[in-house]
Amino acid sequence: MAGTSATLDSVSLEAASTQELYRELLRRMGEDPDRDGLVRTPERMEKSMAFLTKGYAMDVTEVLHDALFDVDYDEMVIVKDIEFFSQCEHHLLPFFGKAHIAYVPNGKVIGLSKIPRLVDVFSRRLQVQERLTKQVSEAIQDAINPQGVAVILEAQHLCMMMRGVEKQHSSTVTSAMLGVFKEQMQTRNEFLSLVRRQGNGI
Repeated sequence: MAGTSATLDSVSLEAASTQELYRELLRRMGEDPDRDGLVRTPERMEKSMAFLTKGYAMDVTEVLHDALFDVDYDEMVIVKDIEFFSQCEHHLLPFFGKAHIAYVPNGKVIGLSKIPRLVDVFSRRLQVQERLTKQVSEAIQDAINPQGVAVILEAQHLCMMMRGVEKQHSSTVTSAMLGVFKEQMQTRNEFLSLVRRQGNGI
């Protein structure tokens, strides 16, 4: 609602538009939402947040439905170094990094381009890294019932880097191992060895 001096003191919270809420937030920060640099900021913030949280409107079944194929292959499939961006649900600050995903088929495979899209379904939401890791692994398990699934996420969290403890070089690694990756050390070690190649720091 650019160019108006109305605040939420005079507008019902439930009736306020998203842009009005952002204007009020700017005002409470001590800013003037009508100055040149900020007059369109509520509009931009609304569009930006809609993009960053578009995963809520995405459905795993719709993403994967035309990319599940019957294939006689029972060796490990790995897609690694998948870049992802998400937002910490505690501070609404970004965390970002790489995902490494593997599965051992059980008669069906997933089209390779769909695996990064699957990561987006869950990363483009308010998240914690632990839940994100689990959701990706369980979605693959539910979609094709493979012999096993392995997911590793490596991420940097701005909530630790630019506030709080302010540790600039810290990173967080989470993993989820299902089926043969959890039950068979040899399979798990093969996955970890392949992911470590070309300088991954796991």
